[in-house]
Amino acid sequence: MQRIVVLAGGIGGARFLRGLKSAVPDAEITVIGNTGDDIHLFGLKVCPDLDTVMYTLGGGIHEEQGWGRADETFAVKEELAAYGVGPEWFGLGDRDFATHIVRTQMLGAGYPLSAVTEALCQRWNPGVRLLPMTDDRVETHVLVDTDEGRKAVHFQEYWVRLRASVDAHAVIPVGAEQSKPAPGVLEAIAAADVVLFPPSNPVVSVGTILAVPGMREAIADAGVPVVGLSPIVGDAPVRGMADKVLAAVGVETSAAAVAQHYGSGMLDGWLVDTVDAAAVGPVEAAGIRCRAVPLMMTDLDATARMAREALDLAEEVRA
Repeated sequence: MQRIVVLAGGIGGARFLRGLKSAVPDAEITVIGNTGDDIHLFGLKVCPDLDTVMYTLGGGIHEEQGWGRADETFAVKEELAAYGVGPEWFGLGDRDFATHIVRTQMLGAGYPLSAVTEALCQRWNPGVRLLPMTDDRVETHVLVDTDEGRKAVHFQEYWVRLRASVDAHAVIPVGAEQSKPAPGVLEAIAAADVVLFPPSNPVVSVGTILAVPGMREAIADAGVPVVGLSPIVGDAPVRGMADKVLAAVGVETSAAAVAQHYGSGMLDGWLVDTVDAAAVGPVEAAGIRCRAVPLMMTDLDATARMAREALDLAEEVRA
């Protein structure tokens, strides 16, 4: 049985995982989920990326928007607003609230986030082993200019409330340096046959996971092919505003630049979209095997083909 480890953010990572499961239904897939997007709202611990993976693979996601629950209602949000309680910019639905209440109760009872995530997944049965990158509190903050001067805001505020409309001067995964990988993470990497970086945000999703001490070393020490798929197609993010946070870390918005940002010490293979075929040469010159294939996740079949291309490239690297 092939053992695959995937470092995943939210929507892009979750949709890629659905294709991967379709491509290799018998594989043992461990997902290391980004928790840098986690935020405390209304006294509750919200884990957007973990939940997006869980809901997407468990059949409960709002398909059109890619996050939140299907058939959602917002009575609690409306009642909170009537009391003047915010933030109103973060839309938690009624069904979604239940997940965060259960998580917060379990955390309060002393269970670590990894155990809580496992318990939540028993309901959704996502067909993968979903592990948070760490049980420790890590929250990504973004340095921006405001009317009061330059200050750090939570990534969710930057992404959702501000819609990344202002320049980011720095991206800081607060708490990452003091964190350690969650139970099972290092063991899964050590036992893997291949490690995949899906087309998730390279700075605030995959990059935050790699910021957990010991993560990069574990991947390097595993000695298995590491293959990534570019989230940049035609010099623009496929989804979201990754260009804003790439600029904050001094990386241009191109498929080749993102591969070089990860580096040949981390990546063995890199897939770019066919429109970025010109990037193949520069990426290979940087010591990373590169192929141009269709990378738009238009439907399940297209996404499954992307996953197979990534696994084929991993075998090519291994050979």
